[in-house]
Amino acid sequence: MSRTLLNFWLDLFLLTLFLTTIWTTFVIRFVFPPGTLAGGWRLWGASFDHWLEFQFWSLCLFAMAVLVHVMLHWTWVCGVITGRFLRDASGKKRQWNDGQRTLFGVGLMVVLLNILGLGFAAAMLMVQTPSL
Repeated sequence: MSRTLLNFWLDLFLLTLFLTTIWTTFVIRFVFPPGTLAGGWRLWGASFDHWLEFQFWSLCLFAMAVLVHVMLHWTWVCGVITGRFLRDASGKKRQWNDGQRTLFGVGLMVVLLNILGLGFAAAMLMVQTPSL
């Protein structure tokens, strides 16, 4: 399969996942009552919790597809970064080799995942249980 065709199918898959996630979010937000009042409500045989589960997994799949999309365009992303923001002392664009691009990508992923993890940890530590 050519790279162009692969990108086309991935982009079509991303669009489908995006629309699915948006549609599911609208169903959860505007069709069902708030979560605490949604007990017993069903849409097409699925409860509020089932719809939330579907939304979560469609969002996870969407995030993975975005990651693959960025990986397929990583050389271009690095080219834009080095061409626009990172120039050497004489003003010329820097050229990164494959190893440098890989290290930059892995480092960026580590930083982003740590930020997400810290936010999740903060939420876990600060959640308040109902008082009895």
